[in-house]
Amino acid sequence: MDNNQALDKPAMRAMCLDRRNALSPEFREKASRQICLHVMDLLSDRALLKGVEMKGLEISAYLPIRSEADVSDLIPQLEGAGALVSLPVVLSRTEIVFRRFRSGDVLQAAGFGTTGPAADAETVDPALLLMPLAGFDAKGARIGYGAGHYDRAIERMLEKSLTPITIGIGFATQIVPHVPAEPHDMPLAAIVTENGIMNVMDVNA
Repeated sequence: MDNNQALDKPAMRAMCLDRRNALSPEFREKASRQICLHVMDLLSDRALLKGVEMKGLEISAYLPIRSEADVSDLIPQLEGAGALVSLPVVLSRTEIVFRRFRSGDVLQAAGFGTTGPAADAETVDPALLLMPLAGFDAKGARIGYGAGHYDRAIERMLEKSLTPITIGIGFATQIVPHVPAEPHDMPLAAIVTENGIMNVMDVNA
């Protein structure tokens, strides 16, 4: 990766977040409902899961901060389908873990403006991650927030011979023509926006 590419990613991140922040609360609310419907469609047709049932599947959702797409309505739907839901908890500037969550559980401050399950909740390795995006391209490359939390969490799972399915969540306005790739980057298996499902990949390739 050359120096120009290294400089491009922060600029793209800022541009994508500016676009997202410019969306009206009304649009984000409506678009978030559409995103939730598309995610359930994606999981229900089971193409991405390679025929695996959702019952008992460990799925990490997230609670939105700032102008992120809100997928919290998915949590009771996933629970209703028998999935085991977890939420990311920021432990430090470099580490997140995923703690089991059930609707109605008490939440606490979890770092960087997030909320999550308390420390006594079970820590799990999700089989599927719903990941909020700063930006993305049509090939499944993503731009996060720059701290590398999800990258390191995925790396830890890979070291345990676990390969999580990664689904990026964002609004259509956050797309860019090309995200500069870095050696540690793991392409998303799918991206879901209010406009539908993008880039479903063969996660077993």
